[in-house]
Amino acid sequence: MEYNIPFIVLKFPIKENNMIDDIFAKFDGAFAKNTIRAYRSDFIQYQTWCVESRLEPIPATADTMAMYVDYLSENNKSATIRRRINSLGTVLKLSKNFDPTKDAEVILALKRMHRKIGRAQQQATPLTRTLLNQLLTNCDNSVIGIRNQVLLRLGYETMRRRSELCAFKFQDICQAPNKKPAIRLNFSKTDQFGTGKILPISQELFDLLEKWRSMISDEGYILRSISRHGHIGENLHPASISTILKTMQEGLKSRSNEQPLNGHSFRVGAALDLLEQGEPLEQIMLKGGWQTDSTAMKYLRNWVF
Repeated sequence: MEYNIPFIVLKFPIKENNMIDDIFAKFDGAFAKNTIRAYRSDFIQYQTWCVESRLEPIPATADTMAMYVDYLSENNKSATIRRRINSLGTVLKLSKNFDPTKDAEVILALKRMHRKIGRAQQQATPLTRTLLNQLLTNCDNSVIGIRNQVLLRLGYETMRRRSELCAFKFQDICQAPNKKPAIRLNFSKTDQFGTGKILPISQELFDLLEKWRSMISDEGYILRSISRHGHIGENLHPASISTILKTMQEGLKSRSNEQPLNGHSFRVGAALDLLEQGEPLEQIMLKGGWQTDSTAMKYLRNWVF
């Protein structure tokens, strides 16, 4: 498709960078840091493409955005492209700039993209109870082994996202109203204002957490990085969870050829187990923190036979 766009040379890229800083300074405090980081990254990639294509990033036009969709469809998955375009639309709208992402040209570009590369999104390999037990059996009682046991049980039982798992602190361990062990979730993707939520945990996990606390002799974050020399860090970066899971999975010879686990595997696996146990979808949504049944089913549909 041809686009009727004037040829513009950007002479002052520094000004554009200042513009980005001004835009995101207004977002500070209104969104989670990870959300702002993602918005900034998406916008900078868009701006870089505009500069290389000698187009003005702002004011954005429908033709420019449609061209950007066509460009992204060369090397990206459809879910990634949709997320980036939605992200750009949010940034433009909230910064009081024209948002062309809902215009006909962009909608048609997205439809072309879907016909070209499809809408399918690779789902996380489920970490079900059976696989969980196999991974736990493979963990020893070393510092890394106990940390991995904590990660496995905490991820499976709470069904939380990577960033939420890494945000848990020892001070969040508490008792539920029924006097059983629990852990407090202070913030989540669907609770940006910190209303908080009490999540039940097993006595087995509670005892493991106390053992882990005594081993590291420190308060603060529960999940920690551990160097190859055994040095325990102050926290664990969310991106490290997938790496740790893949390493543990490689230790299971019978599963070495399967799709690798990642940070979403806890949520998918625990949700599937609950579904097989006969739990209603509403309860699964409540436990996993999904706000709509369509979102929850997106996780489950590829694994329900």
